Amino acid sequence: MSDESTKTSADHLSDTLAQLKEMRHYSKTNVEHLTASWILFEGELKALKQTEKIEALMNKQGEFHDALEKTIEDLEKMLEEMTAEPEA
Repeated sequence: MSDESTKTSADHLSDTLAQLKEMRHYSKTNVEHLTASWILFEGELKALKQTEKIEALMNKQGEFHDALEKTIEDLEKMLEEMTAEPEA
């Protein structure tokens, strides 16, 4: 019997949350690296007329990170509700 078939909805939700949190970690790290590079090379990028492209990417990454945070919060609340002890 497959382990996947014995998982509950809460188990699947927990797995999804773990993956989203890993994405959040790497997303944050990527933004930090991009920002550091941006600060170092901003003058050169301006000379090459490439600043708008990088700014757009940084904005999209920020929007993604915000949406990811909100999704994680929502799913954590849902998981809490799913796993809460029923009141007697």
